[in-house]
Amino acid sequence: MISVRNISKSFGEHRVLDRVSLEVAKGEVVCIIGPSGSGKSTLLRCINGLESYDAGEVSVGGNPVHRDSKSIHAIRSEVGMVFQRFNLFPHRTALENVMEGPVYVKGTPRAEARERAAALLVKVGLAQKLDAYPAKLSGGQQQRVAIARALAMQPKAILFDEPTSALDPELVGEVLRVMLTLAREGMTMVVVTHEMDFAAEVAHRVLFLDEGRIVEDGVPQQILTAPKHERTRDFLQRVLKPV
Repeated sequence: MISVRNISKSFGEHRVLDRVSLEVAKGEVVCIIGPSGSGKSTLLRCINGLESYDAGEVSVGGNPVHRDSKSIHAIRSEVGMVFQRFNLFPHRTALENVMEGPVYVKGTPRAEARERAAALLVKVGLAQKLDAYPAKLSGGQQQRVAIARALAMQPKAILFDEPTSALDPELVGEVLRVMLTLAREGMTMVVVTHEMDFAAEVAHRVLFLDEGRIVEDGVPQQILTAPKHERTRDFLQRVLKPV
């Protein structure tokens, strides 16, 4: 489904990604962990064509991803993105936010888009919030609207960029439950996260990224409980250290 081959990306003199390669199969859930500044978000943005890359190749469903190519909008409609910050239109209701992409990007008739948007908001547990504006929603509710908005485009895969990092701790669970449901339904997902319990339960594979390189790649049990590399062990000891 997603193929990343030896991509590199620099911002000025700083190399953010250094010959990163990654394959994600259809229906696979891959969680990416690592310290801040390790290149995790940049990697997702390169996969979705939101960021250009300096070298290497990225493809989705066999189609090359280049930020400036004519086909990039079609590729983005097939690969949804859920950000740390919800990026909802503040002047549109939850229902209107979810309808926006299908109507204006795919040309879906408004009645059809409205019906599907309402069903998706029910799916993410927001049946009573269809007409609510973002300012009247909690952070967890806004993030669930953002997930419904991504699903409305009927993507082949969804990229999640630390979707719970901006939430109060008590709101994290409601978003993770929606993501867990998507994973169990077979959605292809690449998730940048600091939620190690979620990664352990949901991921088929966990990648540890540090200084722009994939240090370790394996099944959750191996990476999270018996990592082979010292840098991975050091990171996990810090993250999992009891308060």
